[in-house]
Amino acid sequence: MTQSQQQSGPSQRKRQIHLSAYLVGTGMHVAGWRHPHAQPDASIDIDYYRKLAQTAERGKFDIAFIADSLAINEQSHPNILNRYEPITLITALACATTHIGVVATASTSYIEPFNLARLLLSADHISKGRVGWNIVTTRDLSGNTALNFGGQEHYEHSYRYKRAEEFVEVIQGLWDSWEDDAFQRDKASGVFFDPDKLHRINHQGEFFSVQGPLNIARSQQGHPVLVQAGNSEAGQSFAAKSAEVIFSIKYNIEDAQTFYRSFKEKAAAAGRSPEDVYILQGISPIIAESDEAAKAKLRQLEALITDEQGIGFLADYFRTVDFSGFTLESRAIDVGLDRVDEKKSDYKKHQPVIARENPTLREVYSLLTGSFSGDHLVGTPEKIADTLEHWFQERAADGFMLMAPLLPDGLDDFVNLVVPILQERGLFRTEYEGSTLREHFGLPKPANRFSAAEVKA
Repeated sequence: MTQSQQQSGPSQRKRQIHLSAYLVGTGMHVAGWRHPHAQPDASIDIDYYRKLAQTAERGKFDIAFIADSLAINEQSHPNILNRYEPITLITALACATTHIGVVATASTSYIEPFNLARLLLSADHISKGRVGWNIVTTRDLSGNTALNFGGQEHYEHSYRYKRAEEFVEVIQGLWDSWEDDAFQRDKASGVFFDPDKLHRINHQGEFFSVQGPLNIARSQQGHPVLVQAGNSEAGQSFAAKSAEVIFSIKYNIEDAQTFYRSFKEKAAAAGRSPEDVYILQGISPIIAESDEAAKAKLRQLEALITDEQGIGFLADYFRTVDFSGFTLESRAIDVGLDRVDEKKSDYKKHQPVIARENPTLREVYSLLTGSFSGDHLVGTPEKIADTLEHWFQERAADGFMLMAPLLPDGLDDFVNLVVPILQERGLFRTEYEGSTLREHFGLPKPANRFSAAEVKA
């Protein structure tokens, strides 16, 4: 959607950090479920998730974020083996909270646009305008995703993104099926709705044929907020055209700044205002009263990973590498991980670090599973706040996705210890200023494309 298709948003506000909480069972760390503080069945306990979302809302977070996977195997992270479907879950979380945005992951590769448009807009109405859609094309990490949906082979990377562009075009068109004042519900005249304000998209494209209209009206915020993780070039090009919140993971400020500048430029080249695109960097901090205590926390978590579990994951991830005879204390270069030809985008960003620092396989495992962000995020609340402030002020991020290695401890520590420091420094809100997710980010409400076209005509 171009800038000309949007209504003007809230007045310009002081730039402040935005925060999202990545909620997944016992946390990002693969062995977190074994921790003494963890609830092993957390990923299937709705009361547990409600408490997490309420904690994030107490911390004035913008988003409670729910990821997804459409296939599993024996090497999958314990937190995804037994889990809720994301849109169902965020609907429940919306009913347990009043302000925080709730974002669900949904794939453009394995659902029809009409179904997803209806599901997301229903959740957006229930939440009173607090829903976001994390758009994914689905990576086939398990090797059997297509087999779960009647196919034999997973869609090729560039094909998936080409399909996704049309998918988003269709779903946004469906969300505009009804103009905002279409439903008159006039008892006296017997007029329930104005037929002139109901629109069919009549889409005929390369991948989809969809007539419409959608059988639910626009929500309080117009459309759910579009979220996307732009890592590959194809992913970034796709996200630059439509995504409003971008999720990235960079492990040093220089890479984060490069990504930030590049992506804002891509958004501008796509005819959008760079200020209407927010980049959140993923972080997995370990917080304690001292740096040494934080390091001890990390060591305690790392010790919970078994050789069988860690080596099994790495062997499944690097299918061309022989890990026979190695343990988690073996070094990456000894196994050849510094020079392996691996196409996965998340490995490519780690390969320079692996070649330079020669980590143990235990550390490689933590990097690949997202449970460790680096020493700059292991330490005191002040150290964590300093790091976030530095990245924010130096335009490496507009905010952060908290991917706590251990839940609920990591979220509790961040809300209780780090958020107050950011608030004292004027870097983060002390109260919500709006009620919808768009208002939290200062994003404009999309104009209905059909009514806008009529006004222009």
